[in-house]
Parts: sequence; C-alpha cells; structure tokens
Amino acid sequence: MSTNRKPPQKSESPQEPFKRAVASCLRAMAGSHDLEVSFASERPSLVGVGEGAKARLPEPARKLSPHEAAIVRGHADSMALRIACHDANVHKRLAPKGQEARSIFDAVEQARVESIGARRMEGVASNLGAMLEDRYHRGAYAEVTDRADAPLEDAVAMMVRERLSGFKIPAAGQKIVDVWRPIIESRAGRELDQLTGSIENQRAFGKAVHKLLASLDMMDQEALDHDDTGEESGDEEPNDKPQEAEGEGEESESGSAMEMESAEGSDDDLQEGEMDSAEAPAGDMPEDGEEGDADEASEARRPPSMTAQDMRGADYKAFTTKFDEMILAEDLCEPEELERLRAYLDKQLQNMSSIVARLANRLQRRLMAQQNRAWEFDLEEGMLDPARLSRIVIDPQQPLSFKREKDTNFRDTVVTLVLDNSGSMRGRPITVAASCADILARTLERCGVKVEILGFTTRAWKGGQSREAWLQGGKPANPGRLNDLRHIIYKSADAPWRRARRNLGLMMREGLLKENIDGEALDWAHQRLLGRPEQRRILMMISDGAPVDDSTLSVNPGNYLERHLRRVIEEIETRSPVELIAIGIGHDVTRYYRRAVTIVDAEELGGAMTEKLAELFDETPAAAPTRQPRRAAAPAPATRTTSKPVRAGA
Repeated sequence: MSTNRKPPQKSESPQEPFKRAVASCLRAMAGSHDLEVSFASERPSLVGVGEGAKARLPEPARKLSPHEAAIVRGHADSMALRIACHDANVHKRLAPKGQEARSIFDAVEQARVESIGARRMEGVASNLGAMLEDRYHRGAYAEVTDRADAPLEDAVAMMVRERLSGFKIPAAGQKIVDVWRPIIESRAGRELDQLTGSIENQRAFGKAVHKLLASLDMMDQEALDHDDTGEESGDEEPNDKPQEAEGEGEESESGSAMEMESAEGSDDDLQEGEMDSAEAPAGDMPEDGEEGDADEASEARRPPSMTAQDMRGADYKAFTTKFDEMILAEDLCEPEELERLRAYLDKQLQNMSSIVARLANRLQRRLMAQQNRAWEFDLEEGMLDPARLSRIVIDPQQPLSFKREKDTNFRDTVVTLVLDNSGSMRGRPITVAASCADILARTLERCGVKVEILGFTTRAWKGGQSREAWLQGGKPANPGRLNDLRHIIYKSADAPWRRARRNLGLMMREGLLKENIDGEALDWAHQRLLGRPEQRRILMMISDGAPVDDSTLSVNPGNYLERHLRRVIEEIETRSPVELIAIGIGHDVTRYYRRAVTIVDAEELGGAMTEKLAELFDETPAAAPTRQPRRAAAPAPATRTTSKPVRAGA
C-alpha cells in the first residue's frame, strides 16, 4: 500500500529570524515600510532616503555572538536615523563648497542624527557604540600616532558626538581624537559647545557647524556672512547657486555621503575606508556603480577641455618638497603584515586570477611567437656551429664556423606600470589592479621583458605637513601643490618577480590610499624610465579619475592639477622616446592621452592591459625623438630617509 508523503520542507538558515527582526526594526525606526533591506558580505550602504531607498547590511554570521549582533543592529540603527532625522534638501543647501569643509560637515551631520537616537533610546546607543568601536578597530585607528594619518573629519565627528550624546569616545578611536583635540579645542571649543542647543533643528545646527568650520579656517568670513543674510531666502537659495556647486551637493547627498558603513560618512569618509577590516582590508567596498557616481560628480567640477592658452599658464610648482617621499613598499610595512596582506589579496582573487592568467598566457604565446630564434652564421666568433663541423672533417683547412642569435625587438624592453593609489580606487578596483600587475609582471618576465610596478598617492589627507607649513608661513597666495607626495616602488625593473611578489599586498593596507596627484607621478615614472638602458621603454598609467587633491585645489585655480597633467602628457607624447598608454577605470582618459582606453568595470582591466601591451609588441617601435625632454616645472619628490636607502634606479 502506497502512502503520499509531503516533500521535505527546506529549512531556513539560522540567521533568517534575526534578519527579519533587524529589517523590521529598521523600517519602523525610519518610518518607511517599503524600504528595501538586504544583507550581503559587502560594505554596508544606504542609497537614497525617500521612495526607492535601499539599505544593505552586513551578512550576519551563522553563529552570531551578542557583540556581532549589536554591530549589525548598529548599522541598521544608523541608517534608520539617517532616514528619519535628516533632510536632504536642507543639507544640500547648507553644504560648504570646499571638499575639506564639506567632508567635516557631512561627518558632523551624521554624528547629529546618531546622537538623537542615542539620547532617546538606550538600546540604540549601545548598538551604535558597538558599531563605531568595530569601525575604528577595523580601520586600525588605535595605531595612529601621526596627525597626518588621522582623518580630521573623524576626529571632529567623534568630539561632536561626545558632546551631543554624552557618551565616551570609542576606545579604538581615542588616539585620533587625542592627536587633534588640542588644536580643535583651542580654535573651536566654544563653537563645539554651542552645537548641543540645536541638535533637533537641522538648519540651525548646520549654521552652527559653519561657525565651527570658520574657526578651523575652513570657511571664510564672507561665506559666513552670506549664510546669515541668506537665511530669509529659504528654498530660493539653490537657484542662485552655481550649477557646479549644486552638482557637488547632490553628489554628496545622494551618492558618497549615503554609501557608508552605518551611514556615517561623507565623500572623503568613503575614500579613507576606515571601516575596512584589518583582516579584510579592501574587500567590503562600495559597489562600482556607486563609485561611478562620485567620479561623475568630480568631473563636473573640471573644465572638459584645455586650450593652448591654458597650457601656457603659470608654471606648476610645489610649496615645499621637504615632506615628499619615494619609498620601497617593504619599508612601509612589516614583513609579517606584508605576508598577511598578500595572502588576503590571493584569497580575494581566486576566481578572477584564472581569467587574467588566461589572458596573460595568450599574451605570452604572442610574444613567444615573435621569439622564434634567428641566427647569423659563418661568423668569426660566437657559439660554435655544430651543423658545419662536417666541413672541417672533409677539409681540415677550413676555418671553424660560429653563429650568434639575433636579438628580437621586444626582448630589449622595459614596461613600467603606474597604479593610481588614491582613495577612489579603494575596494575592487585596487584589488583587481594589484592582481593584474602581478600576473603581467610574471608573464613578461618569462618572456625576457623587464617590468617595473609603481604606485602614487599622498602621505596624508588634507595637505599633511605641507599645508601646516603653509599655514605657519602666513598662507601665501597661489602656493602651488600643497600636499606631501608618496611615491611607492612595489617592484623595480631589475628585481625578479619572486622577490617583489608580496609587496603588491601593500595596496590592501588600511589607510594607504589617499589623494592622487597624477602629473608629478607620471613625470616621476617617466624620469625613471629615461634612466633605463633598454632600447624600448613603455609606460602604462592606470587610473580611475582626474587628479584630485583638496588641499591644493582649495588655494589654487580649479584646473591647476589637471593642467599640469596635460602638460606632462603632451611632453612625453611629443618629445620623449617613451611610449605612453593609459587605461581609465570608469573615467574617460582618452581626453588626456592619445593612446588610451576607458573601461567601465574594474573586471575588464586584465583584458585591457594585456590587449594594449599585445598591440604595442605587435607594432614596430617608433624612432626615438632627437630632442630629449628637459623639464623643471614638476619637482621630483625628495627622497625621505627610510630604513633602507632608496636610489633613483632602485
């Protein structure tokens, strides 16, 4: 006798009840029952605040500890408070124009909305505390000893949260506050105290933050007076603002400012990536589409083209090169940490590496096809030719015959890969770039082509010691480049790949990626190539945006860095024997470089790099110009004393 059995029911995972509870609580606190809530092992983010808003929370572990549960709840509470207590239109109208001031303004606003929830609900305060402690711990903030490595906006936000909520600063973030507190308290202590009275009024709070920024010399008195006189204009104010400033506000509000762990942060918060795990330094990053929004907003602030008159503008200069450094990757990190970072990079790219490796092998086969041996025979010296020994046997009077292998065009070649190490590359782009550089270096080395891998960034956000020297010098007008360069040698051309392999893991290090000054980096890489003995020299630049350094652009013309980049490119392309190519990730580099390609997704980088190199090797090298470039406009970074001497040809 047969019996009808019901098919077995698929049991739900242990995390599902917890996920449903957290999502329901988030919607209830936000007052938005149609809010889309998802969980993923990626960076938490909040996109939008109205209809169609989407919240992405971290995937909870299967065996969830109370502390881990509090962290997930903290992210949800932060996003809910952002939606419930924040007016995007008011924020857009009040947001300062300067990048540095705006980053602090955004961070302090998030501190305000979180403090409202912490004051009203004890459980929310506990969850937010766990989330912030985890955030600063993952960012290795407890190891900060230098003000150049301590983000000012985080220090100000923590001090504001301390005053507004009455709770202590998280232990993991205490050192950042300690290095900045004396300066902030001495300049703006009174303005910080005044913020408490307007915590429930976003407009009044924003005006108070403007005074705070003015005390920190980040807003001028004229802008402050304009805010006071424009109080009555209300909603008409945005119509009077320049279109580009309005675009900046939109980007800050709907793009980067909303893509954050715990919804706390600004455009610069995301770039610094304080939330990235020490165990997972670059894995939980914003999605590519979200980063693309920031790139588009950045481009809107720059002129689309450059005239000949612009090219002949004021000479580029640096306010000081005393704090610049050119340094080996191994000198920036302990060997044990480099090994851990390299292991993390390998783990992240297990799937993608096979794809790039296939492309690299295809490039290798194309190069090897050109490497078919060609010989010169009947020479008086060289290798003994055994095929002609029979002539000696027949006639001992015949002289010995020698042969010599002909050189192929590509074997006497050096390739330099220059990787943008700016904050906007954080996450998947820098991970993919490091992997592609690693695999291509291996491939080209097998073919006898030497490869150099360089990276460029700055030592600090917001100017570092160069800006402090400028402030102490009385703020002279048009100071030129106003940040401390950091040029990194991951692999020199003469170093074998096996010795430099682990160095590429440094790109996964928390806090390494900051600002990008492309012109000086390109010139530095170019000068290194000119000193190489190889007959053919190829320079490949990989970047995801135009040069951006807030400290420099805030006190110089808005196209200052871009104009210098164009001049360096023009000189290399027209006067140098070096062959220059560029790859832009989500950024149109074809408007800068003659030979360039733009890709939409970082996943396309491996194919683009191998294809462009294959095209170059298929071509006949161009004859070197008779006139060598002699440039003095772009100062080379001063070599800073490190544990190992760094030479120009390292």
